[in-house]
Amino acid sequence: MANFHFELVSPEKLLFSGEVEQVDVPGSEGDFGVLAGHAPLVAIIRPGILIVRADGKEQKIVVLGGFAEVSAKGLTVLADVATAIEDIDQAAIAAHIKQIEDKVAQMEQGSALDKEIWRLDHFKSVQQHLTGTALH
Repeated sequence: MANFHFELVSPEKLLFSGEVEQVDVPGSEGDFGVLAGHAPLVAIIRPGILIVRADGKEQKIVVLGGFAEVSAKGLTVLADVATAIEDIDQAAIAAHIKQIEDKVAQMEQGSALDKEIWRLDHFKSVQQHLTGTALH
C-alpha cells in the first residue's frame, strides 16, 4: 500500500508528522478515509475518533473539532483539541456532556439549540467509543 504524508496539529503542538498508509477522519458530513492519491478536499471535523494507520499499526486519537485538508502534499488536520485515546480523562468527557445537557435543557427552540444538540450527539459518540470498541 502506498504511503502519504500526514500532519496532525493542535493549538498546543504538532502531534504527528510522518508517512502513513491511511487516516480515517470524523468529518462533519460523515467519516471518511484518506489513502495516497486522494482527491483534494477541505472538510470540517466533528468531535470523534481519528484513526491513523502506519507501519501495520493503528493509533486512535480523540479530536474535538477542526479542519482537514487533503492536497498533493498529503493530509493536514488542524484540530481544536487532539489527544491520544489512552490519555483521555473519561470523567472530564462525562462532565462536559452533562454541562452541554444542562445548557440544552435551558435553551429556546432555534438554530443555537440545534447546534448544541449536534455537539452533544458528537460528544456522546466520543464517549461511546471510549467505553466501547475504541479501546480494543
